[in-house]
Amino acid sequence: CMHDNTWARALMDRGHRVTLIPTYTPIRVDEENLSTTDVFLGGLNVYLDYRLPLWRRIPRSLTHWLDSPWIINLATKLSVSNNASQLGALTLAMLDGESGPLRREIEELVSFVARELKPDVICFSNALLIGVLRTLRSEFPNPIYCTLQGDDVFLQDLPDKYRSEAIKKIHNRAGEFDGFLVHSLYYRDFMADYLNLPLERFHQIPLGIDLSGHDGEVKPEPGDPFTVGYFARVCPEKGLHHLVNAFRIFHARHPNTRLVAGGYLGKRDRKYFRQLKQSARDLGEAFQYLGSPKSHAEKVNLIKSFDLLSVPTEYHEPKGLPMLEALANGVPVVQPHHGAFPELIEATGGGKLVPPNDAEALADALELLMQDAALRQQLATTGQANVRELFTLDALAAATARIFERHHQQSSTDAPPQVPTSHVGQRENS
Repeated sequence: CMHDNTWARALMDRGHRVTLIPTYTPIRVDEENLSTTDVFLGGLNVYLDYRLPLWRRIPRSLTHWLDSPWIINLATKLSVSNNASQLGALTLAMLDGESGPLRREIEELVSFVARELKPDVICFSNALLIGVLRTLRSEFPNPIYCTLQGDDVFLQDLPDKYRSEAIKKIHNRAGEFDGFLVHSLYYRDFMADYLNLPLERFHQIPLGIDLSGHDGEVKPEPGDPFTVGYFARVCPEKGLHHLVNAFRIFHARHPNTRLVAGGYLGKRDRKYFRQLKQSARDLGEAFQYLGSPKSHAEKVNLIKSFDLLSVPTEYHEPKGLPMLEALANGVPVVQPHHGAFPELIEATGGGKLVPPNDAEALADALELLMQDAALRQQLATTGQANVRELFTLDALAAATARIFERHHQQSSTDAPPQVPTSHVGQRENS
């Protein structure tokens, strides 16, 4: 969610006209929300269309109110799930597209994009929107791209009886996109194999962060106590439990240390976190969870309180945005040797890699960076400089424009292309 919003702003700031369209749910950001006020494929109407055939016959003018952002947000807080394990049948209905029960919602989105916006390029935010593609193609002649940023993780969480069918449906239609955008070479190679498509269909663009407000400086001395930080969504996939296990070993060696965690905790993962807190009772006040920052400034202040950051993900991360935000504030990182992390460590020089799911190795790396002040400062300084040079909004916007303009002949040399981005708000991977 957050990076799509930042991405749209990067293009806008460079003269491109961008429409960021939320689908399923409103987007969650800690900066100015640039998305449209209308939510398409609204989660409540999609669910009712799928469950109740009679609902599809009710005039759209009488059901549109359920797409109001405040209604969807309220329903999400109270009872509606965005857990893949509970959305198998609905996911298949969405992938069925024009032949499925969600045809009315799809046609409404297509009408808005193809008949009202009439953009030069469209970019989907994930492959789960592929059910829209065929109807959209019938009315839209220009390039259509898809950004891949963790689609396999959602699919893997589907129940077995739905997963293989969902993957098959995506395989059957993926070739209809003009291309795919990815943020790492790892994910390019992985998804090319996953979708059985040639590598030349995939284009890498850098992650980009807005450096304004990221005013952290490299610490000349460690904190007292030394603070290990975690900032990401609190869920099993992001691996907070791995960090707690490693920190327990580290803390036994060095009692004047603490683990501070922050990030969004959704309804799906509350049981996981309750169990984690129960297992971490022996750490006492050395383990703190500070919740989800309410603003960008609060997030930056949290990151600046860390001496190092680690998000030891269970899955192979396709992006790694928290790592870049930490380095932008002069905080070095320790990450598992999988997914996009080796590329980011090589590009930034801002951290250490450890074997995945190895608590002893992670504890040893935490200890090394605490005890070796020169190494810690060198990683922080190098990482901060490289993030500020290589992972900027300028770099993100320039790479995106090069790819889109390569496939689009502008009708007017003085009119920059309009690039609408469709965004799925239910999936929070960053």
